[in-house]
Amino acid sequence: MDRIDTVRLAAFPSINSDNSADNSADNSADTSALPERMDIVFIENFTGQTVIGIDSSELHVPQPVRMNLAIGVPAIRACTTDRIEDTVNYAAVRNALLALFASHRVRLLEALAETVAQLLIADFGAHWVRVSLAKPAKFDDVAAVGVQIERRRGDLPANGAGLVSYASLGEGLVPN
Repeated sequence: MDRIDTVRLAAFPSINSDNSADNSADNSADTSALPERMDIVFIENFTGQTVIGIDSSELHVPQPVRMNLAIGVPAIRACTTDRIEDTVNYAAVRNALLALFASHRVRLLEALAETVAQLLIADFGAHWVRVSLAKPAKFDDVAAVGVQIERRRGDLPANGAGLVSYASLGEGLVPN
């Protein structure tokens, strides 16, 4: 994680270790269900092969995708116990991602990033995640195209069956 990410995480309300009662109107998110302290486990530049895309050339041939993950969990017990059982196991996350890349049926990077976020929250105990997913060299004149999302455990319904609603970029712009 670079310095910019560290500064950005400090400003993100659900990860801010100072969970004081000073929640101004600009910071109206309810963080009461989140742990007071969070540690971040990260995986950088994970590269896998998957079928993803909407162009006919992308529908049947796996292509490389690059992913960066930040997984926020309550203060990691492994810091004091030195036991793998007390933290997020990177190898298990990697294996789950490889299995997901082989089996998912989504077409957009946004939908795949959402699936990864839900997997980390539901199966690995994350309370907050940031998923950056990119297609490197999709175009000759661009290094990569992609998406970055952040989700919190509270964003998922109690049954974990996906998010409640999605916003459309054009929604509300045209009067009825």
